[in-house]
Amino acid sequence: MGVLASLKRSSVVHLMFAITFFTSGLIINLFQCILYIGLRPFSKYLYRKLNYYLCYSFYSQLVFMAEWWSGTDVICYINKEEFDKYYGNEHGYLLMNHSYEIDWLVGWMFCERIQMLGNCKAYAKKSIQYIPTLGWAWKFAESVFLERSWEKDKETIGEQIRELADYPDTMWLLLYAEGTRFTPEKHEASQKFAHEKGLPVLKHHLTPRTKGFTASLPHLRGKVGAIYDIQLAFKPTEVVKPTMTNLLLGEKVEAHMYINRIPLAEVPEGDEAAAAWLHQIYQKKDRMAESFMQTGDFFATSGVPPTGSFKLERRYYSLINTTFWAIVVLVPMLYYLVNLLLSGSTVYFFIGVGIILLFFLLMYKTIGMSEISKSSSYGSAESKKPQ
Repeated sequence: MGVLASLKRSSVVHLMFAITFFTSGLIINLFQCILYIGLRPFSKYLYRKLNYYLCYSFYSQLVFMAEWWSGTDVICYINKEEFDKYYGNEHGYLLMNHSYEIDWLVGWMFCERIQMLGNCKAYAKKSIQYIPTLGWAWKFAESVFLERSWEKDKETIGEQIRELADYPDTMWLLLYAEGTRFTPEKHEASQKFAHEKGLPVLKHHLTPRTKGFTASLPHLRGKVGAIYDIQLAFKPTEVVKPTMTNLLLGEKVEAHMYINRIPLAEVPEGDEAAAAWLHQIYQKKDRMAESFMQTGDFFATSGVPPTGSFKLERRYYSLINTTFWAIVVLVPMLYYLVNLLLSGSTVYFFIGVGIILLFFLLMYKTIGMSEISKSSSYGSAESKKPQ
């Protein structure tokens, strides 16, 4: 094993990542809070302009880990004419399969390369907004937080999307319509649910939950240009699996991402028609997943018209930004920790050890948030309500 490979697997280096990421996150959260209280009431426009750069500075550290530290890359399957004309130039509503631990991070890599990373928004559980650093950053960035109570969420969706649609710069909002990440246990429950409700039974996806989608549409029309249907896949034959832990260890993976731009005007009016349209989209996504798993090609057996493929060049900004934060954070922090550990005081020594353990705990807790849960809400009382 080479020196670089050894460094990438070093717990000490991982600790430095954790110290840099979480400390810089708290500093960025502080600036966001000051701007939210002191600037946003007077100028949402300027607040959002400045907050874009704060979000970018935080998010891009994770992008650095993926594309520079591990060397992960993404092959894009997109109509090139549409890519040049629309991508990054209009508000977008994203529908993406939720199949992998790092699917969101691959999405961030793509958004970084088209200069949109700071304005990536998503639907998320309300509890996430209380998590320091990442959750707080999402809150200040005006992501859509839901309580899983339909009466409350319906109102929240309307209010938040109206706000986001007025963003001064291009904004993309991500919806995982499956509601939770794919696992065999969830898939079995989802198929049972689909049988009971007379919905299409999917082989590689969970049955999409249509309420959030249909509730969003009236507030998107006239303000958001298109829906971007995204299908992400990794070849199942690859030895290195697409997990956060493998990226942290410097293991490279290669993602394949198909994106189809669908003008919002093509989505039918009315909740029932829009819900049926979403189910058709997921049937197409299922055929593409089947084709990719069997042949390594989205188009071979799916019936979807093929597009060309290309890679976008990595930009140096995530590397420069992460290096900047590493210097700003690690120099004083390591000096402080070394002084505590070598102070000769038992109390100071254990304070230093406690700080180190805290950063390790935060790092593995964050990784754990991305790991696949085996629990499922399909078949529960809540999921039996009409979708």
